[in-house]
Amino acid sequence: MDLNQLDKDLSAIIELRIKLSQKTYADPDYDDLEEELHDLEDDFNDNYGDGLEAELERIYATLQSDNDVLLPSAYLANRYVPMQADAKGQVSYQVKGKEGVPIESEQFDGQDVRIVLVANPARFVMQINGKSLKDLWRSR
Repeated sequence: MDLNQLDKDLSAIIELRIKLSQKTYADPDYDDLEEELHDLEDDFNDNYGDGLEAELERIYATLQSDNDVLLPSAYLANRYVPMQADAKGQVSYQVKGKEGVPIESEQFDGQDVRIVLVANPARFVMQINGKSLKDLWRSR
């Protein structure tokens, strides 16, 4: 799996999600942007699904979760907050609020635990009760 390309493709999806979130259904280009987003997500699952699902299997085993692993695009947040670009011009993202895929584990009894996919670097982040707490896997 080309981790640099993974970050680029994931960033493209996130940027398009941000752009789409700033539009209304009445915008003339909304449907075209939404279709482009779905195509990017399908390509992302095709290109990285096996590798990312293997990482998710390890994460779920570590967290002792009985939930089924979903396609990688399911772990994307609905809303991302872009951070300040670094010296290379690369933008990282933050996720706030309850985003991602909920999981159940006796280790976190009674808490809202979710896994969300974030870019730059690509990583699966564990959120507990709406707060990003720990990177469960990082691309670099």
